[in-house]
Amino acid sequence: MTTTTAATKTTAAAATHPLSLEDRITGSLVGAAVGDALGGPVEGYTPDQIVERHGGRVTGIVGPWHGDDWRTARPIAPYHKGDGHITDDTLMTHALIGVYATVRDHLDAYAVADHLVPDLITNPRWIPELEAEAIPLQRLFLAEKWLVARLHYGHHDPREAGSGNIVNCGAAMYMAPVGLVNAADPAAAYAEAIDIAGAHQSSYGREAAGVFAAAVAAACMPGATPASVVEAATALAKDGTQAAIESVAEAAARYTDFESALVPLRAAVAPFDTVGPDYRAPSLGARRPSRLHSIEELPIALGMLLVNDGDYRRTVLASVNYGRDCDSIATMAGAIAGAMSGEAAVPEEWARQVAEASRVDLHAPAAELAAVAREIHARDTQRRRAHETAFAALTDTER
Repeated sequence: MTTTTAATKTTAAAATHPLSLEDRITGSLVGAAVGDALGGPVEGYTPDQIVERHGGRVTGIVGPWHGDDWRTARPIAPYHKGDGHITDDTLMTHALIGVYATVRDHLDAYAVADHLVPDLITNPRWIPELEAEAIPLQRLFLAEKWLVARLHYGHHDPREAGSGNIVNCGAAMYMAPVGLVNAADPAAAYAEAIDIAGAHQSSYGREAAGVFAAAVAAACMPGATPASVVEAATALAKDGTQAAIESVAEAAARYTDFESALVPLRAAVAPFDTVGPDYRAPSLGARRPSRLHSIEELPIALGMLLVNDGDYRRTVLASVNYGRDCDSIATMAGAIAGAMSGEAAVPEEWARQVAEASRVDLHAPAAELAAVAREIHARDTQRRRAHETAFAALTDTER
């Protein structure tokens, strides 16, 4: 008797009925938000601590780590993480989609200064972790508040404003829309994300933003597999980011279940991770620019994609149970797996619970971005044809 997995069913359905751009974009964005919400309540802890706290591995939406004391347990982060609440990863992702909806073309670092930053400081919305309506700035952590300090108050050149910020996954965590606008063109996604992220990050933090966008774009390719996504990401990645992905991918190839892969994947990325073994107490060398290092989140997300053969549910739960910065790991893994397999791969119950708990429409941003992506592609086609015509005229003079 042959057992058919959810991933096999999704793959077979995609082969019979190819996924549309809209389906991939919806799968990616809803998948990212769900991963974010599942990972939030266990962020910062080890796999063993997660098991002790929850009596086993996390298998779905759980409540806050500190229960009703979530407001006071960690004064530096008085957020209601858990119960299906999205975090800053999704807030920033949706904010970037809003910029695309305004500009309706490719973005750059100046778009961050001209549109994203004003939105973060002037337009209130419901912030699930604060259980209140507020401007997004009031939820963002220090590395993201940097955008406002440098661009709104400091008036730095947007292309260089990320220099000096702590180097982390802050820019990478919300770059899925860049990959989706450049669906099936990883190199274009990489270049656009690198430009955008210059306003926020430098060094391997900025590099991770480009590579994550490229991975999402690669996941939109018809027939994409975890291996093809990782291959595309590795081909574009530079320095320590490339080495970290290669190391994690090599380790992931030896495992088919996340439980046995948790320790080996951490060991594979540890030499490139500057935070160190204690996530809550980073080393003195943490988050400084380097060509030798990498953020932890992206290589692990790709590793979990490989271990779990791209199955959305297993990939996201593996990312969540890894611990450490697992809301961002699960956000990235969910975005890539969702782009590969479409919305049907994301458990409907999870998506519904997250949308209701967070008071957010998870589908409206996806519909908006899909429309914008089609407009941008049409504009790109016109620009390419105009260049072809001009270049042909240039070469005609040589005859």
